[in-house]
Amino acid sequence: MPTIAVFYGIVVRMYFYDHNPPHFHVQYGGARALVSIADGSIMAGELPPTAARLVRQWALDRRPALELNWRHAGAGEPLERIAGPDGDGDG
Repeated sequence: MPTIAVFYGIVVRMYFYDHNPPHFHVQYGGARALVSIADGSIMAGELPPTAARLVRQWALDRRPALELNWRHAGAGEPLERIAGPDGDGDG
């Protein structure tokens, strides 16, 4: 599962050929969650409140890039790194 972003200790990944609705996987320490690309909400799992807030805002700010990666993942194509909130792709 490719890592598409890392920021503030938060790791964001997408699976190839994953199920709908469009989403991404987040790991922060021992916490894990599936997050909706559409609105940044947690679909499954849980994150600490601050991490959940950061991920939600990041998802809203980067929605077009996330949607493009989702399409690439569905086609089995390479995914692009997406910058974190501070603009750094490797945060």
